[in-house]
Amino acid sequence: MRERLENMKHEALEKAQAAGTAEALLDIRHQYLGKKGAITLVLKELGRLEPEERRQTGMLANEVKDAIAQALAAREEALIDEGSAIQGEIDLSLPGIRPTSGALHPITQMAYDLNDAFLSLGFEVYQEDEITSEQYAFDHLNFPPDHPARDTMDTYWLKGFEDKTGAQRLCLRPHLTGGSVRYLKKHGAPARFVYPGPCYRNENTDARHERAFFQYEALIVEKDFSFASGQVMISTILEKVFGQAVDTRMRAGFFPFVEPGFEIDMKCLVCGGAGCKVCKQVGWIEVMPGGTPHPNVLKAAGLDPEIWSGFYINIGLDRLVMMRYGVDDVRLFRGADLRFLGQFR
Repeated sequence: MRERLENMKHEALEKAQAAGTAEALLDIRHQYLGKKGAITLVLKELGRLEPEERRQTGMLANEVKDAIAQALAAREEALIDEGSAIQGEIDLSLPGIRPTSGALHPITQMAYDLNDAFLSLGFEVYQEDEITSEQYAFDHLNFPPDHPARDTMDTYWLKGFEDKTGAQRLCLRPHLTGGSVRYLKKHGAPARFVYPGPCYRNENTDARHERAFFQYEALIVEKDFSFASGQVMISTILEKVFGQAVDTRMRAGFFPFVEPGFEIDMKCLVCGGAGCKVCKQVGWIEVMPGGTPHPNVLKAAGLDPEIWSGFYINIGLDRLVMMRYGVDDVRLFRGADLRFLGQFR
């Protein structure tokens, strides 16, 4: 048996040295070291030998096994080195090949930048499902029963729920604000949180509007929070995002979920305020509604409006990205043109 082991060793080492591929080495490993390999079969026969002979043969079998394993490993390393060697002469004057690489979508990058800015101010980042209900999208937000936003012209209602109302009638969320009520009902006040995500509305698309778009909501609910502090927050966030002070203005506006409510505009950075198709030639572009949460919204969240107040903004994320990069058509962000998306690597 010992002579048989020596022959196996000699045979296996020769095969390993002659192997030209990784597959050939694997076959040799199975042939000699596998569960049904030649060495394994020898080890199973040791029980028939006398104790002293069994001990010596077992030691030899293990030595042969180790020698074959080392030879296979050495040959595998040699094959890797041979495969990595450059054959022939190299022309160092040839241009290199630029490796392909991916990057975050500009809207995703903007959301991350806003997250960082708000986290530095003590806010929490909140997420919610993209399917919501009439109760959270409209009822809790002080929308009248006949408000046009409830109509299918604006909202994507889910099929099969046409005869339902309130919490039973489901839709793709037309805005993020209902999620704020959900957060406050769960966590209570005081609260400081942001809420980024996609929204969906059934409307005509143009350079400034899409059916699927991103919003970024921020809400502060505290006992004593001045409106002036909200204005400072807006200026601070925009300056962090754009790396420079940004001119803003606030115009009175009506939104059922805030009282008082405002349209918050920023100077168009695409044209520098001179006028272009993005800002409709006026030099300003609306980027967010804002204001103090309406008492009915606070009540829907289980809070007493006599005690709690705060400040709310809902940023049009797509438009901020347009301002950052000078993009004049929001539809480009969801196209499949890699020439456009490749600019943001």
